[in-house]
Amino acid sequence: MRLTTLCYVERDGCWLMLHRVKKNTDENAGKWIGIGGHLEENESPEECIRREAMEEAGVHLSDLKLRGILTFILPDWGNELTFLYTAKTDDFKLPECSEGILEWVPIEKVLSLPLWEGDKAFLPLLRSQTEPFSMKLVYEPGGALSSCILE
Repeated sequence: MRLTTLCYVERDGCWLMLHRVKKNTDENAGKWIGIGGHLEENESPEECIRREAMEEAGVHLSDLKLRGILTFILPDWGNELTFLYTAKTDDFKLPECSEGILEWVPIEKVLSLPLWEGDKAFLPLLRSQTEPFSMKLVYEPGGALSSCILE
């Protein structure tokens, strides 16, 4: 099982979103996602998300909060355990990103973007719930969400 991080960084009522349109082989191709990535050897989830925030978006994170644990069952790509965070930043200028286009998107418009179906299940919890949660998202081959269980 892969270990990853995912963070929704807030600034001025917007979330920093990454439109994955630059890689030839990308399981997230065409989707909008938060920033994050894979944990490296001997790295904690917090170290990983801070590193990824700098590498992908050039932002320093403040008020970093673990918001949930997501278990993705992905027959096409392998299963994944994701540490879900929110954070804030004062940084505004975004660098070029090799994985896609970075953009500050008003939070109320995020759900209208092309997202994974599972993201549509957990993103509202980031706005409505303060306690950390655990969610299992089971996808079918081809990428359709077959079940979502809030635990």
